Amino acid sequence: MLPLGTPAPDFALPDTDGKTVRLADFAGAPALVVAFICNHCPYVKHVRHAFRDLAEELQGQGVAVVAISANDVTSHPDDSPEKMAEEKASVGYTFPYLYDESQAVAKAYRAACTPDFYVFDRDRRLAYRGQLDDSRPGNDIPPSGKDLRAAVAAVLAGRPAPAEQKPSIGCNIKWKPGQEPDYAGGA
Repeated sequence: MLPLGTPAPDFALPDTDGKTVRLADFAGAPALVVAFICNHCPYVKHVRHAFRDLAEELQGQGVAVVAISANDVTSHPDDSPEKMAEEKASVGYTFPYLYDESQAVAKAYRAACTPDFYVFDRDRRLAYRGQLDDSRPGNDIPPSGKDLRAAVAAVLAGRPAPAEQKPSIGCNIKWKPGQEPDYAGGA
């Protein structure tokens, strides 16, 4: 996992409308949430509406939110930029949904799965990396966003994020052949 305190890795990626979105575009926000998601993953599908609702709530507090899909669309065409645009409209995401075709940004963040969440403070230092909450497909716990919400609340209050940070569980990022990072696990 990316060590706490690490500066947010820079990015300049296309949104679903083709506009390039940069890390610098979020300057001034008191916190930044970066989520690695995709369209096809059952774990993302399970939490996408709860994440959308939490993102809207956080954006109302001035928090910047951005989602990135880094999956290889050759092997997973449902994660193509065209399908991402459909997903953004269908779910009602109010934040940029970016496509990391080279997978370089996912590697810089040491993203491993979808969904994978990161919270950076005002200085863009990593305060949290982990799960949205304890909900999983089939475990009968409704998605609430409690872990991510608590981390952002702490950052906004100028406190450290909770010490217990559970790694996300989901679908592995679908790396292009020969591009698997040295930290990628397998499932």
